[in-house]
Amino acid sequence: MRKSLVLAFALFAVPLFAQQSAMPSRLAVVDVDKVLFASSAGKAAFERLQKLQEDLRSKMEKMQEEMKSLREKRAAASANEAASLERQLADKQTAAQRFAEDAERQMTAAKQKAMEDLNRKIQPLVIAIGKEMNLAVIFNKFQSGLVYAGDSVDITDIVVKRMNDAPAVQTEATPAPKATPKPAAKPH
Repeated sequence: MRKSLVLAFALFAVPLFAQQSAMPSRLAVVDVDKVLFASSAGKAAFERLQKLQEDLRSKMEKMQEEMKSLREKRAAASANEAASLERQLADKQTAAQRFAEDAERQMTAAKQKAMEDLNRKIQPLVIAIGKEMNLAVIFNKFQSGLVYAGDSVDITDIVVKRMNDAPAVQTEATPAPKATPKPAAKPH
């Protein structure tokens, strides 16, 4: 009885193990931050963010120069003029504070949008590579709690190459080509 039970288990276990071995069992990691900074799309997004930040900084510096000029004029002005300049300075300071808050929100929103756009590009590439390489699991290398992953399981460079080879996606900075109208069908 015991031999037949062991034999029955072995007969059922062989197909079960055979099915499991056909399933992907490999894992990989991808350093998404490296993809963001090493890919041409990531570099372009970073440059756009830097330009926005420089534009905002330039506007703020201009506002600060205007306030400095008003302070200098106020110091040399008569009492009546000083009161008027003081009001102008207070208005400029309020405007500068609002501008700084708006600029911070604008930068945060621009960074978030850039990250979302890049992640939308990265995700399908990672999935496609996972399927091609018959991978069971792909971890985000440093954001998954992973402590160590050998280079042999790191697919980051493959993702960067695919991302760089992928056709450019239309952005606000690059307008979509205009569609050429189709000739109208002749009535019969």
